[in-house]
Amino acid sequence: MANLTKNQKVAYAKVDADKAYTLAEASKMVKEISFTKFDASVDLSVRLGVDPRKANQMVRGIVTLPHGTGKTIRVLVLCTPDKEQEAKDAGADFVGLDEYIQKIESGWTDVDIVITMPSVMAKVGKLGKILGPRNLMPNPKTGTVTNDVGKAVTEVKAGKIDFKVDKTGIIHASIGKVSFDAAKLLENAQELLTTISKLKPSAAKGTYMRSISISSTMSPGINIDSKSVNG
Repeated sequence: MANLTKNQKVAYAKVDADKAYTLAEASKMVKEISFTKFDASVDLSVRLGVDPRKANQMVRGIVTLPHGTGKTIRVLVLCTPDKEQEAKDAGADFVGLDEYIQKIESGWTDVDIVITMPSVMAKVGKLGKILGPRNLMPNPKTGTVTNDVGKAVTEVKAGKIDFKVDKTGIIHASIGKVSFDAAKLLENAQELLTTISKLKPSAAKGTYMRSISISSTMSPGINIDSKSVNG
C-alpha cells in the first residue's frame, strides 16, 4: 500500500475490512471516513455474477435517484430548431445542432450528457468515435434519444443516471456527495440497488450481487452485506 496521509490512516482504522456492514451503517460511515477539503462524491460499486461478454448477460439501465447526485450536470441538446426553446426552458446548458456537431468534431466535449432526437441521429451518429469512448453517445435505451427533449433534460437535471456493467462485471455509480445526510445516501443507494436487482438477466446463474461496497473520493471502500439491501 502506498504511503498514507494521517487522515487516510484514521479512515482506514475505522473500517473493518473483514466485516460486511448493513447498508444503513455504511451510509453513515462513509461520511465519517471522508477527509477531503472538497465535497467528495460518494460511489457505489456492485460486482455482479454475470459474464458481460455475453449479450444475454449484459446489465444496463437507468434510475432516477430520489435526492439526485449533488453534481451540476451540463446538458447538451442536439435538436431541430422547433425543439430548441423546449430544451432551453427545461434547463439545457447548450442547445443547437450543426454548430455543436462542428465543435465536437473539433474536440469540444465539455458536457456530461448529450440528448438528441431520432430525426437527427444520422448527423449525430458520425460523432460516435468521439462521444462513445467518453460515454456521451446518445442512446434510446438510456432515454437520451427522444422527441420529448424537455422531459429528458428535466429528468437528467433531477438526478436520472444511467449505468452499465463494465468488462470486469462491476457497476460503478455515483449516488451523492459527502455533504448529503446519511438518510439521503441510503435512499439513493437503495433505489440504485433495487433497480439493478430487477435487471437480473435470466441467463445469469448463481449469486447475482456478489459484492457491494461504498466509498467516497480517496476513502477506503466499505463492504456491504447484500442481505441488508431491500428489493
